[in-house]
Amino acid sequence: MRAVLLFSGQGAQAVGMGRDLAEQNPAAAAMLERANEVLGFDLAKVMFEGPIEELTRTSRCQPALYVHGLMLLDLVRERVPGLEPTAAAGLSLGEFTAHAAAGTFSFETGLQLVARRGAFMEEACAATAGGMAAMIGGEEDAIRALAAECGVEVANLNAPGQIVLSGPAEGIRKALAAAQERELCAAKELTVAGAYHSRLMQPAQDQLAAELAGVELHPPRFPVYSNFLAAPVSDPAEIRSSLERQVTGSVRWAGSMDRILEAGNDDFLELGPGKVLAGLMRRIRRGTKVISIGSAEDLEKLAAR
Repeated sequence: MRAVLLFSGQGAQAVGMGRDLAEQNPAAAAMLERANEVLGFDLAKVMFEGPIEELTRTSRCQPALYVHGLMLLDLVRERVPGLEPTAAAGLSLGEFTAHAAAGTFSFETGLQLVARRGAFMEEACAATAGGMAAMIGGEEDAIRALAAECGVEVANLNAPGQIVLSGPAEGIRKALAAAQERELCAAKELTVAGAYHSRLMQPAQDQLAAELAGVELHPPRFPVYSNFLAAPVSDPAEIRSSLERQVTGSVRWAGSMDRILEAGNDDFLELGPGKVLAGLMRRIRRGTKVISIGSAEDLEKLAAR
């Protein structure tokens, strides 16, 4: 089976994630035990029991999604021995999971990076008054102009007609009001801890850069697409730079998917809770085959194909 691997980003988390995998598969349980040892806290308890407020904390959510994605990948490989990844990508945090899957760094090294990234971003959120807003259905040029006018930034280009703005809370309020007054698009404020993928995350980016500087990176075994560049990255220096710049830069998810599709890829496996990335793909190119794997039941259905 040849497929592109897609890994979930923050927002896909759900209390109970991974419990069925760990209960039914000793290898998945062992991976969670290793994660607890690396992190120094009981990640499994947070994933299985929550509460949702604790799981949603950036410093908890990012390691949880990283570990969950790699648990699923290991179990997919067990059930589909002929799996041949043709490329990989991950939404924001998920890009780290994609690199771990491709051998850019080890499970433990990636987990340490993700845990620190989450902690740095959580600290930056606490130190600033920021927010985010989803703009649904508007034209990209008009929304970019609105963002510039209101002093906020384009955080995510998720799919045609789905753009997220991020920045100071006052600027987000202005953008929401202006979008509605001018009937540019449907606009909705997001319930988030702060302004991800904006200049307010600069302290987190600087701290992550220092962490990445001390980590040995290897060329990935298959193409991994950078959110920031919307292109595959293979040189360790370029990987390091793109992972750093992603913290304050735009997540160009739609552009990344377009590039992967243009390279002749037709089959995708989404590894993570829910079906967020499959939903985005329907807006990017309807009819593209995306199999979403987030549970033990999904794994059994895949094995039965």
